[in-house]
Amino acid sequence: MVPPDSLLGVSKNLAYTDAYAATTPASVLQADDGAVLLDITVFYPGGGGQPADMGWLRADDGAVFAVTGARKSGDDIWHLVEGDLPAVGTSVSAELDWERRHALMRTHSALHVLCGVIWRDWGASVTGGNMEPLAGRMDFEFETMAGELVAEIERRVNVEIAADREIRVAVLPRDEAFAIPDLIRTKVNLLPPGIEEVRTIEIVGLDLQADGGTHVSHTGEIGRVRVTGYESKGRINKRIRIEVLDS
Repeated sequence: MVPPDSLLGVSKNLAYTDAYAATTPASVLQADDGAVLLDITVFYPGGGGQPADMGWLRADDGAVFAVTGARKSGDDIWHLVEGDLPAVGTSVSAELDWERRHALMRTHSALHVLCGVIWRDWGASVTGGNMEPLAGRMDFEFETMAGELVAEIERRVNVEIAADREIRVAVLPRDEAFAIPDLIRTKVNLLPPGIEEVRTIEIVGLDLQADGGTHVSHTGEIGRVRVTGYESKGRINKRIRIEVLDS
């Protein structure tokens, strides 16, 4: 549970600007009800289908606190801690379970390649998605889907991954962002109405869309993708499941 009386706006999250930041020195600002608020963190709090990070808080005196997840409350990032909490004022090292985070980065980027290929070649919008480390699924507006089509989608996705395209992160003013055609790739615009800045993820030469998650820097780092299944979720809603493999 995230405490309701959080100190709004005090958390700086490096995950949004540097996905490869795996650890940072931090100070405990508040500790209550199984959760800790830090002044700075590397933990992604979850969102957009990407799960929250896990990891540890390591205090200077050698104490280690297991972080089982993170949640956003306003502009704050609360770290869910198993067992005893570090005291307010404690200096800690916030450290990700990097193997898990990197697997999620590869998976999230793979799903964006999948989305970009399907939008470019078939013009189908995304209607939903979710992921776990090295596996994910996306739903698209397809009326029909068959094994031959899925095999061709897999082939084209792996061509784009092998092209080792650069993946860029940018934060744009609202008006500039919404002037970009097809920036919102989901069927429903999930961005808050009053948002002033929009974070975008660009796979150079393939895809550009609004997104808040963490990604690898080049598509080649993904490895390769295998489609593990597809199914109908309605008349014009088809689901594609993937797994992410080493090259």
